[in-house]
Amino acid sequence: MKGNFLKILAVGLILSALAVPLLAHHGNAAYDTEKKITVKGTVTQWFWANPHCVLQFDATDESGQLVHWGAETEDPTTMSHSGWTKTSFKPGDEVTVTMITVKNGKPIGRIVDVVLPSGQKLPGRVVPPLPAYNPEDSAKQ
Repeated sequence: MKGNFLKILAVGLILSALAVPLLAHHGNAAYDTEKKITVKGTVTQWFWANPHCVLQFDATDESGQLVHWGAETEDPTTMSHSGWTKTSFKPGDEVTVTMITVKNGKPIGRIVDVVLPSGQKLPGRVVPPLPAYNPEDSAKQ
């Protein structure tokens, strides 16, 4: 009996250790978390789906070119607690989106907040960056 318990415990610990990398996909490594931008545009599509809700919208850049943006936030359950719904956006809505963008310069972002045509502001959910690890800090302690 004791041997089976230890085997089950060992398998459980191994599976738990293997699952840790799955949490990493929610990080902000691809995003420039030091800089927020605000873009005014027109909604083209709103995806209310797992694993992340995505707002697609068109905006004009400084040179007058049309840019197709994609901005994500969290899953529907999490966002519904902040006032978001499946019908928060419809194609043609004029919105103002504040977001952090990806480091490679593509028109992709993570929503900080969105101002709707009515003036209502919906808060996004940006995961704060972890402090940088410096090995010298632990050596000083």
